[in-house]
Amino acid sequence: MSAGKLALQGKLWLTTDGQHLGGPDRMALLAAIGAHGSITQAAKAVGMSYKAAWDAVEAMNNLAGTALVERLAGGKGGGGTRLTPRGVQLVENFRRLEDAHRRFVDYLDRQHDGLAMALPDLDLMRNMTMKTSARNQFAGTVTKLVPGAVNDEVTLAIVGGQRIVAIVTHDSTVSLGLAPGVAAFALVKASSIIVAVEGDGGRLSARNRLTGTIARVRTGAVNTDVTIALPGGGTVGATVTRDSEEALELREGMEATAVFKASSVIVGV
Repeated sequence: MSAGKLALQGKLWLTTDGQHLGGPDRMALLAAIGAHGSITQAAKAVGMSYKAAWDAVEAMNNLAGTALVERLAGGKGGGGTRLTPRGVQLVENFRRLEDAHRRFVDYLDRQHDGLAMALPDLDLMRNMTMKTSARNQFAGTVTKLVPGAVNDEVTLAIVGGQRIVAIVTHDSTVSLGLAPGVAAFALVKASSIIVAVEGDGGRLSARNRLTGTIARVRTGAVNTDVTIALPGGGTVGATVTRDSEEALELREGMEATAVFKASSVIVGV
């Protein structure tokens, strides 16, 4: 089956002092109030409940610093609601901005080939902006999910075809939307990594073993930082004691394995 055409879409939102003032839904509500002169009819027109409509109106009035909607005193027609001049102006200006925004998005969408090539880099740049205290950050894709009564076992494929297994609560699986095919990342602190060398792998209960070549050894006063280069271009960093460095005779170029428990892995999306 061929892939569908890539299309760019977007929505315009207004904020004031960082607070959400309104987007297409709220502006449609204001426009409907202007058209119907009744918040009850306006709510029905845009598919909102009466309470939700009034909540939205009151929130917009507060954020705008001036009334956008006002009540009309009861009379022969039973009263109603209407837009203030400021409300009318806001709706008109939003429509102009939305039109300009739509034309801008259409222009970008016409640059289809360039966007298709840029999307992988956009994901990469987003991952690179993430800040965390965990030294090891692995972007990957969920390939297997084994559900349990309390905890689930999640397997991620990372760079070079390596696999990382994590144990997360079932609630976390649901809240993160984890499932096979979902893009996710794994975080592992360097202090949770055990470094094993040839003949020292033994039989361990740790599920994760990433084997590569030591690329860097930085010796400190108490601990040593070890970087292991993995097949495919990835790396994993470990913090070991000076005694362990000397006992294992760690040096650049030698084969080594990073070993860590599935419970030491934090999964995010």
